[in-house]
Amino acid sequence: QTSRAAATSVSAESCIPAGLRLGPVPGGFKLGKYLSDRREPGPKKKVFSYPVPPVFQVRMVRGELVDEAGSSALEWIGLIRAARNSQEQTLEAVADLPGGQIFYRALRDVQPGEELTVWYSNPLAQWFDIPVTATPTHDEKGEERYICWYCWRTFKYPNSLKAHVHFHCALSHGRPFLPHEL
Repeated sequence: QTSRAAATSVSAESCIPAGLRLGPVPGGFKLGKYLSDRREPGPKKKVFSYPVPPVFQVRMVRGELVDEAGSSALEWIGLIRAARNSQEQTLEAVADLPGGQIFYRALRDVQPGEELTVWYSNPLAQWFDIPVTATPTHDEKGEERYICWYCWRTFKYPNSLKAHVHFHCALSHGRPFLPHEL
């Protein structure tokens, strides 16, 4: 996700099976850089999952999903929104080798009408120095909040905090997240 296309959403027009891989993701990989606690309405794109020969399902050399115009995943994969938490996450970003090409893999069957959202797999997060955990606290209303351990900024969602620490926190000084700093 190299451009700020956070308001665009991509949804499934038909069932996308668990384990399906899309990609590789083209360009510089900055998943979550523009992640926000807010969800702004914006244009929607529907994608279809077509049956493909078994060899492609196994190897997943190129994306098997196409959009309404028949474009391959490479044309629209960058429009998939970063997931704010694991409950809304449908895809995970994975790489076969550290530093290798990045793909998105369906975590479960994605149902028609459901939005595609993605976040880092734990190994990929560690490779990019993205925190893999975020411990909630509770505010005065009893709602879960996530607090930056460097600048004390508060977030509603764990992945918003993780993205902030990695991409935006001026006080982190590029230091990786270390659990003992909590």
